[in-house]
Parts: sequence; C-alpha cells; structure tokens
Amino acid sequence: MNIEKRHLESATTMLQQDPHKIRGSREKVLEVAIGREVRNYRRNQNITVAEMSTTTGLSIGMLSKIENGNTSPSLTTLQSLADALNVPITAFFRGFEETRMAVHTKAGKGVELEREGTRANHQYNLLGHIGANSSGVIVEPYLISLNAESDVFPTFQHAGIETIYMLEGEVDYRHGDAVYPLKPGDTLFFDADAPHGPDVLVKLPAKYLSVISYPQGG
Repeated sequence: MNIEKRHLESATTMLQQDPHKIRGSREKVLEVAIGREVRNYRRNQNITVAEMSTTTGLSIGMLSKIENGNTSPSLTTLQSLADALNVPITAFFRGFEETRMAVHTKAGKGVELEREGTRANHQYNLLGHIGANSSGVIVEPYLISLNAESDVFPTFQHAGIETIYMLEGEVDYRHGDAVYPLKPGDTLFFDADAPHGPDVLVKLPAKYLSVISYPQGG
C-alpha cells in the first residue's frame, strides 16, 4: 500500500462529519444551537459539567442532553444556565438567529485582483468571499490562470491550509522540498506556511482552483 493511500485511509477514519446528513425540524435545529452555545460558554469559562450541575441543580445527565441538543430546555432551565454562566438568556439563541451567507459567482464574473506576492501574469480571480462568520474560518477560493508569459515562483508563503485542483494544462508544483506534477483532475492539499508555488510550467495555458482557508484574525 503506497503512502498516499495510507494517508487517505487514515484521514477517512478521522473524519466525523457526515456531509449528507439531513438536519431535523427547525425545533430540533434550535435545540442543537442552544446546546452548542451552552457548551461553548461553559468551556470558555473552564467550568466542568459537574460544577454546572452543582450550581444549577440540574443533573449531569440532563446537562449532557441539553448540550447535545437532545432535549428542549424550559425557560426556567435556560435562566438557571444563564445565571450560572453569567450571560443573558438571549446569548443561547445567537447561533440560531445568525444569518448564513452564500456567494454565487457566475462564470467569468470573479473579481480579478492581485494578492500579496502575486507574480507577473499570474491572474487571480476571487470567486467569492465571506468575512467574519460563526465558523471562525475565512475561506478564499481563487481561479488562477497562467500563460506563456507567467513567472514561475515556488516560494509563496502565507498562513492557513490550501487546496489546489488542476483544471487545465500541466504544472510542476513545489511544496517545501517536494515537487508534484499536476495534471487536470489532480488535487494538492497542503500547509501553506511552507514555501510553495509553480516550479515548472509544463503545458500552457494552465488553470487551477486554489482554495485557501485560515482562522479569522489570522
């Protein structure tokens, strides 16, 4: 078994989210949102479940059900939790009420721009951007186009994780000390803090999607 296959199998066993999971009714979503906020406030204040149980008079089992979104807490219970955590009762509903954004960019309509460190004839089209959000992560998707006049520059460095998906052409892409030949359909996923970038422009024109993610405030 090669190293790449072992890495993919290892990653598969670690993934916990089900991308096809269907969420329940709006009421159930509210329970989950409340539970998540209660858990986050408790953890941020370094309060154990046992300590919360003592303060609120709720059993550890009931607190676990609330934090996991498995029960609908009464207003009296929510007020007890709010008092114990020293937050307004409305704080538990913020995640539920938050507006969730989506950005739809039509073909050829991305915003052309220059990122920090952009080299000559590296065309960057930003395909969408969502600023501060509840996930705590910023994601920047780009369509990058290279032509015969484009520079090679294998020493880009920036914070976060980057994913490249090759659409057209062929590029030998360097990451640290390794070079990866990328052809249409190939993906490269890497820590962007290491020097990286196109090392050899093998077949032009070339296009690839670059998706960069990093923590808010990073």
